[in-house]
Amino acid sequence: MKHREIFSNLLTIPPVFVRLDGRAFHRVAELWALERPFDERFSRAMEDVSIRLISDSGLSPDFAFTFSDEINLYFSSLPFKGRVEKIDSVAASFAASALTLAMSSAGPLSFDARIIHVTPDVATEYLINRQREAWRNHLNAYCQDALMNDGMSRKDAALYLKGRPSKELHELMFSHGVNLARTPTWQRRGVLVYKKIKNIEGFNPKLEKMVETVRTYVVSDRELPVFGSPEGKEFLSLLIGSF
Repeated sequence: MKHREIFSNLLTIPPVFVRLDGRAFHRVAELWALERPFDERFSRAMEDVSIRLISDSGLSPDFAFTFSDEINLYFSSLPFKGRVEKIDSVAASFAASALTLAMSSAGPLSFDARIIHVTPDVATEYLINRQREAWRNHLNAYCQDALMNDGMSRKDAALYLKGRPSKELHELMFSHGVNLARTPTWQRRGVLVYKKIKNIEGFNPKLEKMVETVRTYVVSDRELPVFGSPEGKEFLSLLIGSF
């Protein structure tokens, strides 16, 4: 019956991104009573999920870029011989389980997953675009919260904000006493979780001498540059080129 498994033989080759998106997270946010417009506990939980995806999932992506309910995993090499349905299903299920634990959730949650083919140059553009989406999400989150506090429904606030230019949204928040350019960096630019390598010197009793070994560890950066800036592009080039 193996031949009846749809897409079981669909393969991909690296490098790729796997994008995970939370499903129906407006409902989940209400269940968890998250603070608006941003909840730092939830952000830290998504950071923790990203760390676990890199270090504990068996998938071993090179790095993760996360904002809101989205995680983007970069792979320079692939698990499961590149089997698409296996990569997507394991990444999504692991993320859901890890976030359930991180948030001590009493209710179920889920992610969907998709694969995006890239080259190193396209990977840079992809991350620039996802960070721009993080910025747009940041603008809308603050403005929607302000309008709802003024008495609008969530639906009416979303309709009011749809298609309005960034300048107008900035002015709206200035009128509410908030400078959007000075909100926490992680809210505006997202969070990056990635592997770093360090050399450790220690005594090897078998060889009876000091030897140097390589260790990989995972770090988080909540103070990212703007990826589209010269500094940001150089940062991404060094990051992607290191794998």
